[in-house]
Amino acid sequence: MLLNTDENNNTKRKRSSKTVNYFDVREEEAVINYINAETRYEKEIIYNEFLKDPLDKMIDSIIRRYKLYRKDMEYKDIHSDTHSFLMTKVDKFKPDKNKKAYSYFGTICKNYLMGQIQKDQKETNRKISYEDISSTLENRPDMIYYMEFESISAEKIIELFLCDLKEHIKTTNMNECEKKLGNALIELFDNYGDIFIGNDNNKFNKNIVLFELREMTNLTTKEIRNYLKKYKVLYLDTLKRINK
Repeated sequence: MLLNTDENNNTKRKRSSKTVNYFDVREEEAVINYINAETRYEKEIIYNEFLKDPLDKMIDSIIRRYKLYRKDMEYKDIHSDTHSFLMTKVDKFKPDKNKKAYSYFGTICKNYLMGQIQKDQKETNRKISYEDISSTLENRPDMIYYMEFESISAEKIIELFLCDLKEHIKTTNMNECEKKLGNALIELFDNYGDIFIGNDNNKFNKNIVLFELREMTNLTTKEIRNYLKKYKVLYLDTLKRINK
């Protein structure tokens, strides 16, 4: 029996039409237009027409995919709170860096939700807190190498380390996984201020770093820890050079 070619083509077209991304070129352009809009009225028009629904879908997907639910808080309130926080960070996105707004927004939402969950857990476990023990250990001079460099700002150290890191990747012979991790570290520290939003907890920051590196490289935690050893040596070399 011969199949109807036209009918098959129509079916394929119908199927492919369903796979439209909810945050694509149009939305990326809308973000730039939103940032460049001169009045609040213009921003509201762009937001309502192009950004509100896609951002709602993004936040919904992140909460459900990573199970970032908050205790004693209804889903709609978690969603609304995250959306409101995200909108306070939209204007900080820098399209001239040739980065995607989708990735930037996703990072902001994930880290904000993780931070809020961490705060909720600390409140619940106020009397018996592992974080209290952890912070005590991390504040011991023999546990922290960079205690000697308190007079130098974190931003300056990151800036110098990024220069060393980029040069290291260009000039050093390494495998694909090492390169992938190195480039992920560059992107991570390029966006340092947004990734570590209002959070001074060292253990939680480490968890965010591992979380983001897994997302960007598709490497396992074990692989990341293994390949990070060389970059830790490079970081210590940067600190030693600063201290000369």
